[in-house]
Amino acid sequence: MRKILAGSQIKTLDQRFIQAKGISSLELMEEAACAFVDWLMEQSDLRNRPVFIFAGKGNNGGDGMAIARLLHTIGFSVTLIATASKEDSSIDNQLNSERLPDSLQVVSSDSFDWKIPVGAIVIDALLGVGLSYPLEGRLLEIVRRINEISAIKIAVDIPTGLPADTVVAGEAVRADFTVSFQFPKLSLLFPDHAAYVGRLNFVDIGISVDFQNQLEGSKFLLEQGDIPALHLKKNDFIHKGDMGKVMLIGGSKGKVGAILLASQAALRAGSGLVYANIPADERLTCQVAFPEIMYSTELVEDLDAIGVGPGWGTTLHPEELSQLFQKYAFPMVLDADAINLMAKYPKLLHEIPANSILTPHLKEFERLVGSCDNHSIRLKKALELATTYQIIVVLKGAYTCISTPDGNQYFNTTGNKYMATAGSGDVLTGIITSFLGQGYAPVQAALVGVFHHGLAGDIAAKSKNRGLIASDIIRSIPQTFIELDID
Repeated sequence: MRKILAGSQIKTLDQRFIQAKGISSLELMEEAACAFVDWLMEQSDLRNRPVFIFAGKGNNGGDGMAIARLLHTIGFSVTLIATASKEDSSIDNQLNSERLPDSLQVVSSDSFDWKIPVGAIVIDALLGVGLSYPLEGRLLEIVRRINEISAIKIAVDIPTGLPADTVVAGEAVRADFTVSFQFPKLSLLFPDHAAYVGRLNFVDIGISVDFQNQLEGSKFLLEQGDIPALHLKKNDFIHKGDMGKVMLIGGSKGKVGAILLASQAALRAGSGLVYANIPADERLTCQVAFPEIMYSTELVEDLDAIGVGPGWGTTLHPEELSQLFQKYAFPMVLDADAINLMAKYPKLLHEIPANSILTPHLKEFERLVGSCDNHSIRLKKALELATTYQIIVVLKGAYTCISTPDGNQYFNTTGNKYMATAGSGDVLTGIITSFLGQGYAPVQAALVGVFHHGLAGDIAAKSKNRGLIASDIIRSIPQTFIELDID
């Protein structure tokens, strides 16, 4: 699993890799430039367009110069706009400047006429991950001009103006694409920065995951290759009792759909037996519509896992949740109105069974911990909540973050904007509850559940697009096991 390193660690990583491989920093820069160009060539709609590359004085600018040379060599029309003199630039920047062919057009930013045609490609190679202050002066003017252009803007590694680890303090390039080398920088995952990052892409520059993980870090990127190893193996002699007996609790009058979505998701994720705890007068209709689900108005004994909260209602008394904590003294999944109840009665947080999994969306989370000015603060508070109460906090959204009691945070890479639909969170509750009931350790259940939920949404979005609804996600859950080759 890839670590997400702090901006201050990236230079250290590069230096260690260079020493270990016996290569020069210039050669590593060439690898990065080649990876960027390979990515660009894979984007069929971006070929055959004029390219304008803005290069700064540091190594990000050196990347830009190497990219300019490579694109020019394969036939692109390239204009390189240099924002600093050769003498003021880094050593590798200077060396790449000397390698530029005479036939490549190079102009100073001071004399550039800014005649960039609509639909051209503008590549931002002004500043990399070393930024620790708001943009100012001439650089700020250039960034503002870039943002005014009607062109396709691509940031090299990180948009100029964004710090690597925190929230932007001033202005930054508003990229349509960001091509990040080897692993993402934390700030690229913030919803606050969506307008700057655009579509985020990662390219491999040859630094292995094992080598990256030699550096300390507690933040990780959850990717497809990580998931199979997290799954439990099932033998051919299992029966439904081995696949977990779970109950979903919620679904007050008028909101039964939420608990039915969660229950169906639990079945599709592999649960052997699923109970839905719903009002008595709703049972007959539900039984006919969804016969695989069992229905009860009572709390069932001998459960392997429970999920609480979807459609539960907002008029509940805290004792109702407290009694659940006492009756089922094992990790459980808490969502929606269960979280809202804890926000209203904070003493309940002290009663949660250890390693339980909370799955709030951003508003539910802020009801629980208070207002957060930005996502960086949210992530810190999520980690504090997880470590203080020894629970797992699944902060839902783009790049859903899973914070664990041991101080780690995992950022999911599946899912899409079309999943912002009623019931999507209920489906996630059902999936995680299912894995928990099947015997997965709580952290495993959260990681695997979040990934499968997002992947099911990605599969459904291919045919549903903006018309995607929660039931589409449920129907796509079985396909996620096939795509991941999970038996």
